[in-house]
Amino acid sequence: MTKHKKKRNKVYTGVDASITRPIITRLEATDRNKLAQWWFDHKRVMKPTLITTAVAIVIIWLLIELIRVVSGA
Repeated sequence: MTKHKKKRNKVYTGVDASITRPIITRLEATDRNKLAQWWFDHKRVMKPTLITTAVAIVIIWLLIELIRVVSGA
């Protein structure tokens, strides 16, 4: 069997090593009104809740119409 070469995990710091560049994080400030800021803060929770509520209302409306058609009113 051949001997496995050990992998190098040390950072190379020689003369011709690549320069590590700083990571730049860009931020953008926006000026929102109170309602828009509230929606931005709560959007992650409110969107699924509103979708679920809308689907439930549509299903209830369809059931009421089905009952109305079946009863002949």
